[in-house]
Amino acid sequence: MIARLLTRADEAAGGRALDAALYGLAGLFALITALSSTLLPHRAWGSVAAWGYLAALLVTPFVNRLLLTWATFAAVSLLPLIIQAVQRAGGRLDRAQEEVSVVEEMGRGLASTGSPYLGRAGIAALPAQDQLDAYHPYQPGMAVFGLPRAWLGEHWYTDSRVWFAVVTVAAVAWAASLAAPSDRVVRAVQAATIFPVCALTLATGGDDLPVLALCLLAIAFCARDRPGAAGLAVGAAAALKLFAFPVVIVLAVLAVVTGRWRRFLPGAIGLPVLVLIPPLLTDADAFVENVIRFPLGHGLVASPAQSPFPGYLIASSVPGGRYVASALLVLAGLAIAALLLRRPPRTAASAALFCGYGLLVAILLMPTTRFGYLLYPIAFLVWAAALSRPTGATAPRGDAALYRQ
Repeated sequence: MIARLLTRADEAAGGRALDAALYGLAGLFALITALSSTLLPHRAWGSVAAWGYLAALLVTPFVNRLLLTWATFAAVSLLPLIIQAVQRAGGRLDRAQEEVSVVEEMGRGLASTGSPYLGRAGIAALPAQDQLDAYHPYQPGMAVFGLPRAWLGEHWYTDSRVWFAVVTVAAVAWAASLAAPSDRVVRAVQAATIFPVCALTLATGGDDLPVLALCLLAIAFCARDRPGAAGLAVGAAAALKLFAFPVVIVLAVLAVVTGRWRRFLPGAIGLPVLVLIPPLLTDADAFVENVIRFPLGHGLVASPAQSPFPGYLIASSVPGGRYVASALLVLAGLAIAALLLRRPPRTAASAALFCGYGLLVAILLMPTTRFGYLLYPIAFLVWAAALSRPTGATAPRGDAALYRQ
């Protein structure tokens, strides 16, 4: 019943009714953010994005939906990103979230020492107020986005967000081109670009968007029966951030079930392993300190990733809550793993559903998490609908020609 109502709402007026609602609500969110956010980069985003969403709302009945989606993305994400990058290069210190400078510092470390990580002793030697930013809790591949600033100096075009955006746009556009043209593809592109959680994240911080976009591209390649390309895409995502590893696991199960694992696994496993070699050879303990100990709460300082989801509330308000939340997360993971083995995905769409629901449960139960991480399950679930339509690699059901002798 609920699914049917959602489908009807999505199809009303050829999808434009829901488009208008999306642009209107997103514009309201941007306006509220501009007026009330305590984070200055977010306020700056909202003051620009609100006008972009308003313009999109006004022209919704008259403009091609996909074209309007990309134009709105440029107005509500790329334009504020460039404005903030220019202002930051000009000396403004309040025009980027801390992960931007963290990624750029990773690039400097990689360029100068061969490792983007500082060891525990080096972090402890820093002033207390600098220790949090000295932690780099990303995979080594993320340092690539910091190399332009390390090599070329402080300019707007060396801001790591600019390169996050380049990869994001390329990957999402490629993924959309692989899906069969339909209204669902428009909604899928919207879910990865103009939803406020995505537009705001890319404009002010950005490191999650290329990871998400590469994962979506990998799933789209699976839908086209291109397992080698899918492995390279999701392997590149996993080389950037650990958040992509659940997607690697789900797509690996799909590859095994469909007999495509020999072509999928080299890229999916090889790329993350390859980027580990330089930092492990340089200082293996520094990698462990940054990528494993710190996210698990065993660093010298605590992670600021705290959103009022059940896992965080349990960890912060129940005696022994961190262990309770961790146990619930492990149990949920085991339940999803059991389901994955008993009813493995056999299509790209079902794999996207596994990724979406699995990551949603994980985000809700993690003791330390961010509201912005919701962009992952939202995008995966919407893309699952887009990929469920027949493509060149999936036969249309109900076609009598399939059963002719």
